[in-house]
Amino acid sequence: MSPRKNRRAGTGPRPSGGGPAWSQRTEEGADGDWNVRMVPGSNAAKPYRCPGCDQLIPPGVGHVVAWPADGRGDADDRRHWHRPCWQARERRAPRTLRSRNAPRY
Repeated sequence: MSPRKNRRAGTGPRPSGGGPAWSQRTEEGADGDWNVRMVPGSNAAKPYRCPGCDQLIPPGVGHVVAWPADGRGDADDRRHWHRPCWQARERRAPRTLRSRNAPRY
């Protein structure tokens, strides 16, 4: 019996920066086409404010990052959403409860 050969992991293109390959797709909706990336809790290192419910997404909680797929957006257009808030975005309007002087996101 011959020894088992070790196989190299993934020979295809890697994401820039050498980071993990997260699940990314394009979703169509009534509000346009969106690039959507699922962020696992193990990679969620910072707190973000969800535009769907206006609540914090604490570090360590898996969530969704979405930005317009029209090619006109940049890093400033990315928004971090709770997964249920992202799925319900077309059924309800964002709940913004802050004062007028507070930053939106």
